Amino acid sequence: MNASSHTPSVTEEAQKQTMKHSCEHHAECMKIIQAILDDEATEAEKDHFRENMDKCLPCIEAYRLEKCIKESLTLKLVKKPCPQSIMDTILSKVNS
Repeated sequence: MNASSHTPSVTEEAQKQTMKHSCEHHAECMKIIQAILDDEATEAEKDHFRENMDKCLPCIEAYRLEKCIKESLTLKLVKKPCPQSIMDTILSKVNS
């Protein structure tokens, strides 16, 4: 998860600006937030995030919440290798 190096923070300048308290494009913004956190965002999506999110309180809060959830889940997950017998069973069913 390399999202933290790509994510903007609320700057002092942004804090002085008038913040929007509702987002008319919330569904689209959530898709961009997810793409950024999954490190799958295009440069255009990252630019949109940087330009607009410091002015939109719901999107800033959504970003922070989603980032926190993703980081918490990442810390809780334990990656274990799949036993070869299970892999063989799955592959045989897929290939038949």
